[in-house]
Amino acid sequence: MMLKRTINTPGFACFECQTGVMKVKFVTYFTWIETQLITVPDFPAWVCDVCGNSVYDQKAVNVITTLLNPSTGRPAHTQKVKPGSNMDTNSVQTVENQN
Repeated sequence: MMLKRTINTPGFACFECQTGVMKVKFVTYFTWIETQLITVPDFPAWVCDVCGNSVYDQKAVNVITTLLNPSTGRPAHTQKVKPGSNMDTNSVQTVENQN
């Protein structure tokens, strides 16, 4: 038995047809990572009740983009001070991680 998901969020006018109301519905999100197709079921999107225009919810896109980013969870940079440099202790040179 499938449960129907709903969110009680006020809609807004459709940007495409200017007639319908955009309401939250749950759709399948599709994206490519290199050569792999990634699908996420039950993803929130704003869908027009007249023309069917749909736009993925931006907050949800930001979350899924962060989760699917290959560098998530890895340190972006390591900080090292070159020996013999005349940098004070409050100044650190950022060097890209070589991993």
